[in-house]
Amino acid sequence: MATTEAPNEMTIETPKAQSIDLKLEIVVIPVSDVDRAKRFYSDLGWRLDADFAQGDDFRVIQFTPPGSPASVIFGTNCTAAAPGSAQGLYLIVSDIQAARDDLLRRGADVSEVFHGGDGVYSGTDEPYLFGRIRVDGPDPNRGSYRSFASFRDPDGNGWLLQEITTRLPGRIDSHATSFASVSDLRNAMWRAALAHGEHEKRMGGVHDENWPDWYAAYMVAEQSGAPLPQ
Repeated sequence: MATTEAPNEMTIETPKAQSIDLKLEIVVIPVSDVDRAKRFYSDLGWRLDADFAQGDDFRVIQFTPPGSPASVIFGTNCTAAAPGSAQGLYLIVSDIQAARDDLLRRGADVSEVFHGGDGVYSGTDEPYLFGRIRVDGPDPNRGSYRSFASFRDPDGNGWLLQEITTRLPGRIDSHATSFASVSDLRNAMWRAALAHGEHEKRMGGVHDENWPDWYAAYMVAEQSGAPLPQ
């Protein structure tokens, strides 16, 4: 009688689950007067993406801040939240003073620039990322993530400007660099130029003919949080 042999055992690896992108694109803000809110965000210079209604009991409006990958929506029967209850909505900027000046020109009532610390309390705005203690003026060392300004829409929904120039390590792909706007790219080049000037001083004041390579390395490192070239 012929015999049958059991097949050799094989190690079967369970495929690892692939990472699925989950992109936050929409934040809903509750408002009481839809047309008033539409005028406010339009005056800020935000892009109007949509305004459509279904009958008299539903309307949705979508705006996108300049350079932002995410948008906000508001309207009629879009949310059960109380108007003005959205707080701590962060708008990231590369130049806090320039961003504040632009919003002021557009009619927004923006606070003075402030930073966190153990000093005296300044202002009456809601708590922010670093608590309630607000010290007037930008962060003395102009550290990334450390300087803020705040404003509200007509319903009281609270927005915060936060200045970020250098990302924390691991925040973005260190092999990829992107800029959301011409302004962000220009500001990054100015910072690279200032740093490169110091680099040339350390090199004895000799002109660095390879400055484009140095600029590129500096800008990528700054955005990804990697050590900056010296």
